[in-house]
Amino acid sequence: MKRKVTKAIFPVAGLGTRFLPATKSVPKEIMTLVDRPLIQYAIDEARAAGIKEFIFVTSRGKSALEDYFDDAPVLEQELRRKGKTDLLETLKATTMDSGQIAYVRQHKARGLGHAVWCARRLVHNEPFAVILPDDVIAADTPCLQQMVEAYAETGGNMVAAMEVPTEKTSSYGILDPVGDALGATVPIKGMVEKPEAGSAPSNLAVIGRYILTPQVMKHLNAVKSGAGGEIQLTDAIAREIEEGHGVHGFRFQGQRYDCGSKSGFLQATVAFGLARPDLRDELRDFLSDLSSVGYAAQ
Repeated sequence: MKRKVTKAIFPVAGLGTRFLPATKSVPKEIMTLVDRPLIQYAIDEARAAGIKEFIFVTSRGKSALEDYFDDAPVLEQELRRKGKTDLLETLKATTMDSGQIAYVRQHKARGLGHAVWCARRLVHNEPFAVILPDDVIAADTPCLQQMVEAYAETGGNMVAAMEVPTEKTSSYGILDPVGDALGATVPIKGMVEKPEAGSAPSNLAVIGRYILTPQVMKHLNAVKSGAGGEIQLTDAIAREIEEGHGVHGFRFQGQRYDCGSKSGFLQATVAFGLARPDLRDELRDFLSDLSSVGYAAQ
């Protein structure tokens, strides 16, 4: 019988150097899309998928991230005094119950595989999800929820996947599918991390959502440094394929934004702003005026 996925790992130990100087004092995961930090989008997606235990792999300088999920009694008291019940309800989603959330440290930046491995003692012998907050996915049904529903049919390991332009395959982990790779759930016979230009087995790229078996942790124990001198999670998943265990790519329904890049973060900010009824009209007018000014300048 397949076990339910109730634990999720959030690798959030990165330094966020692409967003300096902001990330000198503010963890990247706390940076906001409209009025919610990146990490809140990830938490909300995990909750929608039935996740009950949240494991954060952090590093030095992430105390603001930890504080974000704590109670804020002074703020709550002030909002209550002023009768701002709508904001009090908003705050409820940011507070985690005692025991729901755990933090482990990644002392050295040795890659995603190493970050996941750091949480091995909290996973025990259960399947688990991995969510990369940099990948924000706008979808009617949250991406991880889609995956959990598909996982109930397949079991094994599952990675979120999307097609990327051929010239960009060297920036991703790329799947080597079985057969014609049609449909949402795609059996996989291999994975390559950041293949050299022209050598990718497909243009189906791994995106930052995973459902993995506990055996992957054992493989991470044995994996040597791979691409970029880091311990790659894709190498450990590839071991599962070599041993004959099921691995599937899952084509999710939704729009993915790479909020680990400045351009992707800006695109997501505009898209999420336009999706908000309270902001849409004013923002659309501003963008229209901005375009007109730009064209006039040309």
